[in-house]
Amino acid sequence: MIAKLTGRIDYIGEDFLILDVHGVGYRVFCSAKALSQLSVGQEGVSLFTDTQVREDAIRLFGLQSMEEKEWYDKLVTVQGVGAKVALAILSVFSPQELSLAFAAQDAKALTRAAGVGPKLAQRIVSELKGKTPLCLGGSTSVSTSVPNSPANEAISALTHLGYGQTEVAVLVSGLVAKTPDASVETLINATLQELGKRKF
Repeated sequence: MIAKLTGRIDYIGEDFLILDVHGVGYRVFCSAKALSQLSVGQEGVSLFTDTQVREDAIRLFGLQSMEEKEWYDKLVTVQGVGAKVALAILSVFSPQELSLAFAAQDAKALTRAAGVGPKLAQRIVSELKGKTPLCLGGSTSVSTSVPNSPANEAISALTHLGYGQTEVAVLVSGLVAKTPDASVETLINATLQELGKRKF
């Protein structure tokens, strides 16, 4: 099984790229997020891969980091989630954002990914409860052990306004990392400004 490839990007298609590894071109399907960060001619590109062998084809699916690969491996264990749906989820969420979504049991957030409806999203969250990779680290971790912390109060207030818990948690966490002593009001206002920018 091919577990990792490193080479030069020869071509980028709608949902795949061709990676030249010492003269051999490998067609590797990747997330939209990964493809948007890469460019034709780029050298030394490494992808962790999942190899799927079928009667009529051998397909490679590429992930940019081991954290993404671990999430991919977990997602495809859920009934109804194939490689393409897993990549669709990773096109929308970073590993850290997925960790926050699962920590909050935010199934609704997963429906932002193509091919993931409410029922499948709920199944993913339910089946992977307690089994997800530990990608929460440093600034992306919002402590739930301190319920009255400014960060959690800000997240609570914003979710009551109708914003998605996962998206809000990611933004607030980033602000807390930059300004640990920020007040609830400061966090709310700064997050609302960022959310406003994303609408345009």
